[in-house]
Amino acid sequence: MIVYEYPFNERIRTLLRLEDLYEKFAFFLRHDHPQQHHVALSTIFEMLEVAGRADLKADLLHELERQKQTLLGFKSNPNVQAQMLDDILAEIDRSSTALIAAQGKTGQHIRDNEWLMSIRGRTIIPGGACEFDLPSYYAWQQRTPEQRQNDIANWFAPLAPLFDAIHIVLRLLRESGRASTIIAPSGSYQQMLQGKVYQMLRLAIDESLGAIPEISANKYILWVRFTSQDGDMKPKSYESDVPFELTLCNF
Repeated sequence: MIVYEYPFNERIRTLLRLEDLYEKFAFFLRHDHPQQHHVALSTIFEMLEVAGRADLKADLLHELERQKQTLLGFKSNPNVQAQMLDDILAEIDRSSTALIAAQGKTGQHIRDNEWLMSIRGRTIIPGGACEFDLPSYYAWQQRTPEQRQNDIANWFAPLAPLFDAIHIVLRLLRESGRASTIIAPSGSYQQMLQGKVYQMLRLAIDESLGAIPEISANKYILWVRFTSQDGDMKPKSYESDVPFELTLCNF
């Protein structure tokens, strides 16, 4: 099954973009080649661009506290596994404490590093990080993989509490919905949402069908149109019925 996710608002869109960047960063950091570490470092710069909103940290702290209060309400429910609930609450507390301790604007330590900012300025230019443009950066790339990994990990470390909080918030959001099995007649599906507010939808579809969902949604209506790709990857309408699983997620 391929899972597609669609955010209903800009806040969740930002969190999903940052999550995607973190997965890319972690993938390239654990490899050894200088070019792979270049991508990992460049991805940190992309994170700063996306996380530049001044209220992102405050939003996450507010959401963690709201989730904590909601979960505390389940303490007296005999059907809830007490140990699992305690573990989640402890995880939220640790994340909130670390996020509060992260002083200053997100990524300010990167902005204060003139050497890193010189690299960031050149990576914006196509091919701008060549050895003749940035000889000191090229020299750094000749260090051992372990040295480069340690340097990049240290540069990322002040951002880690932000991404831990994002991970918790998105995990709780994804777990908040229930999947429904649906058939899209002739590759098209509409559902009236009647003004109910959702944060995100998740759509799971069998990979073998070759159907690709194009999703649009607001608080009133959800519309999914399935397409397929021909030889030159140009999308064309999917004309057969399409079975899929739909999960509407809201805290």
